[in-house]
Order: sequence, then C-alpha cells, then structure tokens
Amino acid sequence: MSTRVMLMERKSILIKDTTKEEREQIIKNSLDCGGGCENCSSCWLGGGSPWDIYQDYIDGKKEIRDINMEYMDKYRQDRQIH
Repeated sequence: MSTRVMLMERKSILIKDTTKEEREQIIKNSLDCGGGCENCSSCWLGGGSPWDIYQDYIDGKKEIRDINMEYMDKYRQDRQIH
C-alpha cells in the first residue's frame, strides 16, 4: 500500500497577485463568517464588521498585514498580545 501525500499550493495573497474576486474569497474563507459571529467576535467587541474592516484589502487599497497591524494598534489598548 502506498502513502499519498497531497501538497497544497501556497499562493500569494498580496494585492498585486490577486483579483478582487480572489480577495473576497480569501476574506470569506479566513473569517469563516456567515454573519453568525461565531468566530471572530469583531462586531460585538466594537471592532466593526469584518467585511468593513477588510474592504480596503478587497478593493486593492491596503494589504491585509497593514490592516491587521492598524486594528491591533487601535484595539489592544497597550496590552501586550503575543
């Protein structure tokens, strides 16, 4: 019996390497957000809608990394989060 290993191709999520449709799917898959707020808690913690937070990425204006850094700076309130 042979063992089969499936490798997933890692694709860049940078704006320059994706289409708007791909970026929408990346956000949808990453947040697993169906509007039920089971996972991220962004809405009820005051962070806002995940779709609003990442709209600049979807629109090709700002990278995910930059959005995440800005979000953390704004909401961690000087707590050390690792």
